Amino acid sequence: MSKIRLHQTYEVQTIRDMLLHNVAHHGQRPAFLKKEIKAGPYIEVSFQTFYEEVRALGTKLLDLGLGRSKIALIGENSYEWILSYFAIVCGAGIVVPIDKELSRDEILHLIKTAGCDGVIYSDSYEAYFREAPIKIKVNMKAARDFPRDFSLRQLISDGKRLREEGFDLYEKAVIDPDAMAVLLFTSGTTDSAKGVMLSNRNIISNVIATNQIVKVYPTDRTLSVLPIHHTFECTIGIMVPLYAGGSVAFCEGLKHIAKNLVESQTTVFVAVPLLLETIYGRIVKNAKKQGKYDKMLKAAAFNRKMKKVGVDLSKKLFREVHQTFGGKLRLLVTGAAGIDPGVIRGFEDLGLQVVQGFGLTECSPLVTGTPDTCDTYAKAGSVGPAIPGTKVRIEGAGEDGVGEILCQGPGVMLGYYENQPLTDMVMEDGWFHTGDLGYLDQEGFLYIAGREKNVIVTKNGKNVYPEEVEFYLNKSDYIQECMVEGVYDPKDGDTKIGVQIYPDYQVIHDQFGEDVTDEEILKLLKETVDHLNETMPIYKRVRSVILKKEEFVKTTTKKIKRYANRVGEESRK
Repeated sequence: MSKIRLHQTYEVQTIRDMLLHNVAHHGQRPAFLKKEIKAGPYIEVSFQTFYEEVRALGTKLLDLGLGRSKIALIGENSYEWILSYFAIVCGAGIVVPIDKELSRDEILHLIKTAGCDGVIYSDSYEAYFREAPIKIKVNMKAARDFPRDFSLRQLISDGKRLREEGFDLYEKAVIDPDAMAVLLFTSGTTDSAKGVMLSNRNIISNVIATNQIVKVYPTDRTLSVLPIHHTFECTIGIMVPLYAGGSVAFCEGLKHIAKNLVESQTTVFVAVPLLLETIYGRIVKNAKKQGKYDKMLKAAAFNRKMKKVGVDLSKKLFREVHQTFGGKLRLLVTGAAGIDPGVIRGFEDLGLQVVQGFGLTECSPLVTGTPDTCDTYAKAGSVGPAIPGTKVRIEGAGEDGVGEILCQGPGVMLGYYENQPLTDMVMEDGWFHTGDLGYLDQEGFLYIAGREKNVIVTKNGKNVYPEEVEFYLNKSDYIQECMVEGVYDPKDGDTKIGVQIYPDYQVIHDQFGEDVTDEEILKLLKETVDHLNETMPIYKRVRSVILKKEEFVKTTTKKIKRYANRVGEESRK
């Protein structure tokens, strides 16, 4: 196993410790950039101001009787959301982040299951809680209190007054690093919701380990785009830069990413693979449209040679690309799903380093990650070695070395909320069974093969990983996305490989015209699949193709929900 050079970090045990460290060392530096009005300018909020508002809000939450209570949090990515999160975990109680994409009934069910005494929500969800039997309800954005609920701003104002009057229970609150601080419900892509219990130590250990493998500077800034309730965004996208004294800007929405990257002068962009693949695809498409693609490839090849002798000409050769991102972007961070290694190498050629990791909510979330000191170009297919303090091993490996990924470390959850039997199923002698499949190379770098539950087992005992077949299919210009699944054939009692394909209608219409029929598109897709089949072993070959006219149902981190997208056998006839 290779020795990874780690970056220097400082030790803290809780999120409050981290915040106090930042106030002491970076008090007047910006912690957040927010917008008071849509399309308006970004306004900086210093670490000192943020801390004062965290203390004020936390103080008022205690005054309302919410000390040590569970408080639900739901809304769009915003300063108010993260302010509420910190106020709760830094001395008030237990935060319960809720996925804003869930239905009203699902949201209320999770809040009831968690036993929340309070909820802090954005305007979009006011109607959801109008008649809900929740003790304290707080609107993030309202300017003042109104008949039913409190406003966040008023609570902060009240909290400041209480502190001036000597109410100091919030600062004196003792935080147990190993007690539940966050209760996160995750449905994954195949199971019903499970409540993951995380402690301050779980989260902070993950934040510190990430800063050890990827150097983050006080001058760095991220743009918060991914769902903020998810650990990938909250831990990696927000807490990691804050730990280093960096700052976070809040995106106005997916349509505004390009504009906000420029406005905020983002240096580190945290995104899921689908988003990065889309961005890179547009860069390539624009280059081809302008007749510059061959020139871009030659410049990339030349730049690779120059990098080997210590000269990086990326910003000069690809100045136009860098300017579209604001001119300061230096690092792309991705995870939550597999990414095409070609996309990683493509960005690296353009002068943007890409690091990726593997993790789960149950692990706070990072388990492995590619260090920025390693050759990320050469290791583009890997999700890196175990992060510092964490161990990874493969159980039940076959001849190809693929088996279930198990991990052990300080980031592993306390357990599933009020579900010891389920906790016992995934925990064994301190090792967490991830349910994911992969293998380790000689240097200890992990490669993901797929989800254990997704594996298709044929009649002759062969294992087919859907993700592997999907990876090759998605290389086609005609395919936007696809889902490979096992299809039972009653004629011979075997399970065969089928695929649903959502085509790239833009590419197909540009090439074949707007009047191309569904039958013609399906024929084109079958020909594409047949071509791929020729390169694969017989047992991996796709036997049936379904044309999907709408995008797949996905999770908030853009993973396809396999169980929600399956079709009846009659659709395959």
